[in-house]
Amino acid sequence: MGIINVTPDSFYDGGKTFAKKDILKQAEKMLSEGATFLDIGGYSSRPGADEISEKEEIRRVVEAIKSILKKFPETIISIDTFRSEVAKKAVEAGAAIINDVSGGTLDAEMFKTVGKLNVPYILMHMRGTPKTMTKLNDYKNVTVDVLKDLSEKIARARAEGINDIIADPGFGFAKKREQSFQLLNNLELFQNLDVPILVGVSRKSMIYKTLETSAENALNGTTSLNTIALLKGASILRVHDVKEAVECVKLFENLKS
Repeated sequence: MGIINVTPDSFYDGGKTFAKKDILKQAEKMLSEGATFLDIGGYSSRPGADEISEKEEIRRVVEAIKSILKKFPETIISIDTFRSEVAKKAVEAGAAIINDVSGGTLDAEMFKTVGKLNVPYILMHMRGTPKTMTKLNDYKNVTVDVLKDLSEKIARARAEGINDIIADPGFGFAKKREQSFQLLNNLELFQNLDVPILVGVSRKSMIYKTLETSAENALNGTTSLNTIALLKGASILRVHDVKEAVECVKLFENLKS
């Protein structure tokens, strides 16, 4: 899953793909490198991110989705949003998957909306909002607590008619660095949810702070953790750098055979 953030303030690529020509250039690059689908986000979910209006988020993502599909009509697009109305407008514009970082907690209508739209739903674990989540990382046991939360939400989502669900443990979202590493170390336990698992660690602070570097210099660390995630059962890698992630997958598949 290639990440395209149409935002001015995302933690790594903020502003880089804000103009239409840059969005199309990035989409072309990722698709040519082997991305299975593209994840379009118009609201930065980095810790402490500023809020934007629903109207502005819709404008950003709908424009990007339509532009990409006009030039690359076979593209499978995921919409990265926690707002049900944004999800609805994005699917109407051509998006095929909804990626909700809040797992339905920030919009009471999300599960109902996704059920009606009848599209796959990526359900991520998070507490609070991007602005407050860094203070909400107190767990008895982060792996057990996140598994329990995802399990309960998957059951609620199915009750609303959502058939195709992908779970994301939410690395870095309301988790300290050591908690994110614990989740990754225990990732094979998430197979018990009986849904595909998405891992999004690309260039995150759990990598660059551990290595005492920056997001810009965290590609090698990202590749290392992506490989570990595949070995522990991840089905989807959400990344900024498609070429390197595709190489990880190819090598892993040969290891399996």
